[in-house]
Amino acid sequence: MLLARVEKAIEELKARAALPLAIELWNGKRYALAERTSVTLRIQRADALRYFLNPDLGKLGEAYVEGLVDVEGPIAEALRAAEHLAQHFGAAKKGRRPALWNFHSKKRDAEAIRYHYDVSNDFYALWLDREMVYSCAYFKTGEEDIHVAQEQKLDHICRKLRLKPGDKLLDIGCGWGSLVRWAAKRYGADATGITLSANQCALANERIKAEGLSERCRVLLRDYRDEPGDGVYDKIASVGMFEHVGLKNLPVYFGAIHRLLKDGGIAMNHGLTSVDPESRSVGLGAADFIEKYVFPHGELPHISLALKEMSAAGLEVMDVETLRLHYAKTLWQWSARLEAKLDEARAYTGEKRLRIWRTYLAGCAHAFDQGWVTIHQALGVKASNPKANPLPWTREWMYEH
Repeated sequence: MLLARVEKAIEELKARAALPLAIELWNGKRYALAERTSVTLRIQRADALRYFLNPDLGKLGEAYVEGLVDVEGPIAEALRAAEHLAQHFGAAKKGRRPALWNFHSKKRDAEAIRYHYDVSNDFYALWLDREMVYSCAYFKTGEEDIHVAQEQKLDHICRKLRLKPGDKLLDIGCGWGSLVRWAAKRYGADATGITLSANQCALANERIKAEGLSERCRVLLRDYRDEPGDGVYDKIASVGMFEHVGLKNLPVYFGAIHRLLKDGGIAMNHGLTSVDPESRSVGLGAADFIEKYVFPHGELPHISLALKEMSAAGLEVMDVETLRLHYAKTLWQWSARLEAKLDEARAYTGEKRLRIWRTYLAGCAHAFDQGWVTIHQALGVKASNPKANPLPWTREWMYEH
């Protein structure tokens, strides 16, 4: 009965759209949805058919990760085929509204970060750039490789913050320390990074020591809520971190930045944002996959909510830049680099986690391409005297050479 329903749905889909996809069943039956196919989806056993009744991207991703389905062909084309299956073969599914409760205790946040980041530093090094920057790169022409684009991003942030020698910089969610090392080496800043990942902290400090930066640069294993002091830092950056904060904790998060920033200081928040004005999650079941397998408890605010909470915390928003196209290109480059080293990656992660990451990187690249999700940099200042704003009149300083 289940097989008959799936076969009927396949025939209906074939009649509606020529999709370069072939579906092979465990019993040898093969259904080609177009004359030429570039992706083959192999359903390994009968009970996997349940994922194909009203499928969405979450169900299809789960079937692949759990080994019930194998995929042959370019990962980007497989993702596009999965989207078509979810749209034409399944039921439409909107993103969820933000949760009414707050998952984001210090303990739960630390566990979520460890789950995502404490995989293997060597695994991340396979597909990230040489600085190991795990956030959106910055392209000036669109032709740069990932190494150049990430260096441009680090420089873009430092310029936006108007870093100068002797400035005390805090990087919240600093990853493997790329920004703090760049700020210390290229701008003479005294830079502190904080992370909840032990793996990141260890490698970051190894790199700091190897580059002779220990007197001006350090990375600490610390929650942003535990960073001590008032008015300690001249400049604060947070890059790819507030996605993990939780919508209910945004006042706490921006309040901590305000507390730690000196009067007259500059802060930059760089993070993923929802395209939905109500801050709904990504639809078609994509958010369900990310919540289950990639970023537990992640929540994306719409830019309007982020700016509201930033302003409510006492940070005057002076500049906002959208980097959606930059992140799509970043993610496709990451995905291509991972796809080129699958055997090495599998040795670090095992098959299941590798399938998660293949799906995640290509899926996110596709999502940014399609405008399902976006990303913003928001620059704010803390100034008790509004006439003493530390930024120039125009944006020209961001692009000086």
